[in-house]
Amino acid sequence: MNNYNDRHFDKEHIAYFSMEIGISHNIPTYAGGLGILAGDLLKAYADLKIPIVGVTLLNEKGYFKQRIINNSQIEEPTEWNINDFLVPIPNQVSVTIEGREVKINAWKHMIRGSSGHNIPVFFLDTNVNGNSDYDKSLTSFLYGGDRAYRLCQEVILGVGGTRMLESLGYNTIKKYHMNEGHAALLTIELLRKTFTDNSDYAENTYDVESIRDKCIFTTHTPVAAGHDHFDIALFKRLMHDYVPEFIFQKCLDNDQFSMTLLGLNLSKYINGVAKRHGEITREMFPNYSIDSITNGIHHLSWISPSFKNLFDEYIPGWVVDPFSLRYALSIPKERLWDAHIEAKKQLIDEIKSMDFHPARFTIGYGRRFTEYKRPEMLLSNIAKLKDIAEKVGDIQIVFAGKAHSQDNTGKRLIQRTIEIANKINSEDCKIKIVFLENYDMRIAKLMVAGCDIWLNTPQRPYEASGTSGMKAALNGVPQFSTLDGWWIEGCIENVTGWSIGPHPQDPGFKIDSDINDEANDLYFKLEQIIPIFYGNREKWTDIMRHCIAINGSFFNTMRMAQQYIANAYID
Repeated sequence: MNNYNDRHFDKEHIAYFSMEIGISHNIPTYAGGLGILAGDLLKAYADLKIPIVGVTLLNEKGYFKQRIINNSQIEEPTEWNINDFLVPIPNQVSVTIEGREVKINAWKHMIRGSSGHNIPVFFLDTNVNGNSDYDKSLTSFLYGGDRAYRLCQEVILGVGGTRMLESLGYNTIKKYHMNEGHAALLTIELLRKTFTDNSDYAENTYDVESIRDKCIFTTHTPVAAGHDHFDIALFKRLMHDYVPEFIFQKCLDNDQFSMTLLGLNLSKYINGVAKRHGEITREMFPNYSIDSITNGIHHLSWISPSFKNLFDEYIPGWVVDPFSLRYALSIPKERLWDAHIEAKKQLIDEIKSMDFHPARFTIGYGRRFTEYKRPEMLLSNIAKLKDIAEKVGDIQIVFAGKAHSQDNTGKRLIQRTIEIANKINSEDCKIKIVFLENYDMRIAKLMVAGCDIWLNTPQRPYEASGTSGMKAALNGVPQFSTLDGWWIEGCIENVTGWSIGPHPQDPGFKIDSDINDEANDLYFKLEQIIPIFYGNREKWTDIMRHCIAINGSFFNTMRMAQQYIANAYID
């Protein structure tokens, strides 16, 4: 077989590894925020002409396609034609798992930036002749299977991905950026290449510092229990002695091998994904130097057509310079409102319900359904919500989101939400609720632009950053959220949106605030917010302008990419 060489690397490259990379809804190899963030960041690098290469898994059957049957989530494999979006690469590498050889092929997709610069992303594929049926399946499902399946996937990503880049001719990579601990084994693959048998001490036979200088580790996990780890016996069975013993011992945590500790120990630059998340991560890992770079969104990917046209007219150059969105303060308010109503009509067309109307106040809630995100908060007191609607005006609510296939609590939250929606919709009241099936990037783009307010109710401190509210802000939609993640930085009360519950700097603040207290605050503020929408268009559109000018201009991946370049990539 003739190897393919990617001859676009006349400069030293950055290699970006992520278990999932969300580029388009047509390439359903992502589950949610982690993957979409990775895709958005790579798009910004393409806009900036940065020599970077992405590495991920093919996930050929996607995360899953969600169907709602009898009010319950049913998971089905995602059907998509790989050849329509990816190009097969003839190179093949292999890794050793549990003593057997697993062959890896790759597919390529080019991300084209607004600058015309292209960034290659390589999707690793084990559905290869010569592999066992089990090994062929290792790149089929994202986050599928048991812990052994997950560890196999991480070997393929970290070890196999590094070997694939070498096979492709990427021999001058300056930095390796790990988006979470899933790719942390790449550090060991690099470390093993520095082995010199010239000392009696194992640690001195490797050039650890040269590897640390090359590696960057971004963590997205705000609680200790969420960090990536594996049972020691399982790790040893699959990996044998691949990890040098002196490194292995540094990565043990409660009799588990921690991929997070591996990334921390072998990376020079480490960061959390929001200022508060950086603080929490430093508290969890006090022996490491940990920075923070707050997440952002790719402005060109998440802008609605109507707002794109508006910005083209009033903010020349915003495409290449999203910081200039601060000039949104000068956009005529009536034009801003017209663009919003156009985006709202597109969402209602997707909903396909005669009961939804663009003139009615619409709340959007779209994200993974899981316990800590507390999607039930808005519907926790239906009598109170009905009373608010009777007092201040009609309310429309749009829910969307998937629960992980093994998250039974998340599935029950979806079921309960739909049951409540069906009951309310059958009554003669001023509230209408819809749950949109199979939440993906396409539906998310419609929702963040087409709702009037974006609701987020995470339990602190579990939201490392969050980005959906940034997408809403870009389209002039204010966020209404508990103060966690990025919203601590982005919330200016009554200017860019509204908070739920106490501020972290309030006297007597407790991080584990009571959900009932926060729900009461949600209802109290909702009763203040809705009259602004219905009765004070001047003030509402002023808030919309500030969302764009303050948050849209800052919380984007152009700013984020430049911070990574300055803080992590340049020595």
